[in-house]
Amino acid sequence: MTAETETNSNLSTVDHLVVEIRRMILTGRLVPGQRFSLRALASELGVSFIPVREALRSLESQGLVISRPGRSSVVAPLDPVDLRSIYRIRLRLEPEIAFRSCELLTPDDVDRLNELITQFSDESKGIDDIYDAHHDFHLELLRPAASDWDLRILENLWHAAERYVRLAFAERDFTPGEHQRRECSHRQLLEPFRAHDPDRAAHALREHLLANERLAEQSLLKMGADVVAAT
Repeated sequence: MTAETETNSNLSTVDHLVVEIRRMILTGRLVPGQRFSLRALASELGVSFIPVREALRSLESQGLVISRPGRSSVVAPLDPVDLRSIYRIRLRLEPEIAFRSCELLTPDDVDRLNELITQFSDESKGIDDIYDAHHDFHLELLRPAASDWDLRILENLWHAAERYVRLAFAERDFTPGEHQRRECSHRQLLEPFRAHDPDRAAHALREHLLANERLAEQSLLKMGADVVAAT
């Protein structure tokens, strides 16, 4: 194996671990505030210590993990201050990109977005697949006008926000008709983009984000102090 092949293999392992550990956090296998040993996690995942450490550095940059040198790592607590910060930045970036993106979307782009929306209520899909489709929908909605830097920043924000979104919809996820309702709401969100109406598109996305933020805040309040970060 050449040095380049070994490096690419290591990067692939780290990328895979980022996805796997992130999913463990998002699905609650690793709960907010939980301490965990890097070596124990590496053993559970069947890999060496080094790629796990690299993966955790990436997850720390996404606000999902807190690393403490010489001590166990911690799953970042759910914090209403963090929630408001995440959405404050999203509300500045996403409507502005939406304003420009809606005039750049092609008919093929709209077909792809409709295909993703259909997956929200696909009974053959697991809940993780549905959230993946939701992530991809928002990515493809903004991609035509988003720079590489926009996408780097948004990916981190979306991953950080997903914990709060999952919390907000945890009870509803298994309510009959909920995923059809979400499919309908996203079709309504897509409509001004299809019509190439920048003002309506930016406004619709802003209202969509505000509604999700409100639901997440309500869920945090309902859970109480157990998952709220200590100040």
